[in-house]
Amino acid sequence: MKGSAVTRRTVRIAMNGVTGRMGYRQHLVRSILAIREQGGLDLGDGTVLWPEPILVGRREHALKAIAEQHGLEHWATDVDTVLADDSVEIYFDAQVTSAREEAIKKAIAAGKHIYTEKPTATGLEGALELARLAAAAGIKHGVVQDKLFLPGLLKLKRLIDGGFFGRILSIRGEFGYWVFEGDWQEAQRPSWNYRAEDGGGIVVDMFPHWEYVLHELFGRVKSVQALTATHIPQRWDEQDKPYDATADDAAYGIFELDGGAIAQINSSWAVRVNRDELVEFQVDGTEGSAVAGLRNCRVQHRSATPKPVWNPDIPATYSFRDQWQEVPDNAEFDNGFKAQWELFLKHVYADAPYHWDLLAGARGVQLAELGLKSSAEGRRLDVPEIQL
Repeated sequence: MKGSAVTRRTVRIAMNGVTGRMGYRQHLVRSILAIREQGGLDLGDGTVLWPEPILVGRREHALKAIAEQHGLEHWATDVDTVLADDSVEIYFDAQVTSAREEAIKKAIAAGKHIYTEKPTATGLEGALELARLAAAAGIKHGVVQDKLFLPGLLKLKRLIDGGFFGRILSIRGEFGYWVFEGDWQEAQRPSWNYRAEDGGGIVVDMFPHWEYVLHELFGRVKSVQALTATHIPQRWDEQDKPYDATADDAAYGIFELDGGAIAQINSSWAVRVNRDELVEFQVDGTEGSAVAGLRNCRVQHRSATPKPVWNPDIPATYSFRDQWQEVPDNAEFDNGFKAQWELFLKHVYADAPYHWDLLAGARGVQLAELGLKSSAEGRRLDVPEIQL
């Protein structure tokens, strides 16, 4: 019996910003090139998608070096020329935030499907405009919401869907690590992240993440109260020159959710890690609790909860951490960025369901905007529902 014929369809994707750390490592190498290495993306109907990236950016030498390293033929420094090419069907953006909005507008006007990093714009009005323009153009659009696809959070969602927690009471998140100032050790992040005038700041970077994590797993964010800080006021840039850090490098947020749960999330680039992973969420419910990180998840059920008694006069004779149980993998977990790329490509070419769109991206921008306003005004702010 002969097998059915397989049709390979080439999909040309303009990838703008692949010379940056995230654009290169996670989106190009770990996602698009990984899909190619596995033979393409099988749509299940006899069609296999073959992504063909066109590398786009401002630094010609960097683009050429990446193309040569990975055996890629197509790269360009002129995004307008790439967008004018009818054979290019998808535009992906991983540029600095300040350059993203106008580039996406051009791509929408050119009729390209849009997939983009977040935040989608520097302000809510701009983010909503992108969502409206995309809807009017009738194109498919998606926003990277990678943390939903992390093994630890996938295990956490499995627990939620299975009713493990009972009524969820609270979520406590800790994120961050020490980013070196750049004087005696090279910084792990680009210097623009610490300049507000260049679109930097931990609130605009991380609050969009917290919005979709909270929204998808626990409920819509109804209110926000935040306090921001610039703990390290001076840093050194890529040329070893000192500069004033004008953006927030830490944020301490409290979020009220639909359903009554309260989330507290600390985000900091000025904290030394004393936890198992760079981000951890503890979820407490009436029937059980869990602590989820990037890859691991531990649980403690109501029936196995110990009975601590406060007594500062005697040392603890047991380890609290040992009283938790690991959640098994029970599945193969792929790279989270690649997993979402595959879902987006199936959405575009097989009309598979997909709701992580530009409107979802706008909610993240809204929360960041309100978080900064809350800190500046010293008060809690409602987070109204947004729509097109």
